[in-house]
Amino acid sequence: MNSYIKEVYDHLVERAPEEREFHQAAKEVLDSLEKVVSENEVEYRRVALLERLVEPERTIIFKVPWEDDNGQTQVNKGYRIQFNGSIGPYKGGLRFNPTVRLGLLKFLGFEQIFKNSLTGLPIGGAKGGSDFDPSHKSDSEIKRFCKSFMTELYRHIGPYVDVPAGDLGVTGKEIGYLYGQYRRIKGISENGVITGKPISIGGSLIRPEATGYGLSYFLKEILDDNNINISGKKVSISGYGNVAWGAALKMKELGAKVVTLSSSRGYIHVEDGLTKEMIDYMLVVRADSNKNLKDLAEKFKLDFQVGKKPWEVPVDFALPCATQNELDLEDAQKLVNNGVIAVCEGANMPCTPDAIQYFEKNNVKYGCGKAANAGGVAISALEMSQNSIRYSWTAETVDNKLVDIMKHIYRSSKEMSLKYNVTLSQGANIAGFLKVANAMLVQGDY
Repeated sequence: MNSYIKEVYDHLVERAPEEREFHQAAKEVLDSLEKVVSENEVEYRRVALLERLVEPERTIIFKVPWEDDNGQTQVNKGYRIQFNGSIGPYKGGLRFNPTVRLGLLKFLGFEQIFKNSLTGLPIGGAKGGSDFDPSHKSDSEIKRFCKSFMTELYRHIGPYVDVPAGDLGVTGKEIGYLYGQYRRIKGISENGVITGKPISIGGSLIRPEATGYGLSYFLKEILDDNNINISGKKVSISGYGNVAWGAALKMKELGAKVVTLSSSRGYIHVEDGLTKEMIDYMLVVRADSNKNLKDLAEKFKLDFQVGKKPWEVPVDFALPCATQNELDLEDAQKLVNNGVIAVCEGANMPCTPDAIQYFEKNNVKYGCGKAANAGGVAISALEMSQNSIRYSWTAETVDNKLVDIMKHIYRSSKEMSLKYNVTLSQGANIAGFLKVANAMLVQGDY
């Protein structure tokens, strides 16, 4: 490891040893940059570029008091990590989930810097959220929480400052409540302040499907570049949220057979591929807090493997779309032994470092999350553009722009992988880093 990179990483771990996901994300990126950093070490050291890169520009932590339906006041923690704004306003989702803590959001915000850079659009990296759990909460409780959350957050965001979006636990409903409170406090119609909005208040068409669509387009770029036909191939998808739903829709449209979906409780297996009716029913399941993936399996009389992961099923392509570190070395070995051709990440950092290394060692085509799942934030940025010009594009126009963006991400990643003789995922890290690093240097950002 380059001595400068090692110094920065070791200091990062020493200061906050409990932030394991953040360290994992930082190490993965920094390791990829060894050749670039070695070429520019004197300049990067002089301005402490890497030290500034791994440190958020601003970390905001606040309490969120709200009243439940029994009249009892509850208190949650709220966060916003404004990680790097060198190429544009901070941009990244809000996550409402009991697992939310500072280290997790730092990992997600750090990944967002490079993901946003890769899109070619002028957006910086951020992430935020709360340890509030919206599941099994009434609509009134969710509304009261969102109003309290935005009552603090509003002072830190704006269309030219920081533009949040939805993430795990934050759907169009929550976004609507958050924007409504922002508008009441500010007294102006400024709908470019948040993305992932319902269409009626300035949302973009195909935003819910965008991450899964973009993931499918990125996989198709890899396959086309290697003369591999997607039609008729089997694909395993984990998760059953927005990303998995969008990926299932688009993969089926492209002619592949989606044979699995999963949850923390197990996975369903459909040997002949999910039907459109089954994919559509994912929306019904997700909209009802009393339903889960097993309800989908029971409705269509599908095989449900309790307590297992889908990676044991023989497939041509694997798309992990659930959560971080869900696919480990043992899972990677099963996929490789069963002849998997390509793995592309729909979630953020879903493959462990050992799994990634095993895929690349065995010549499996691998697309890292910050490249492959950038379609969601790309469409969010396009939503910002539509809000700025007071205009809405058609679904076809937005989809065509998404295809172009995913092609650009693949080309940029491959170009850097060839230039520095590294893997495609390392090439993506380099491409994302160079744009941000150059922006930091030309601004004299000390």
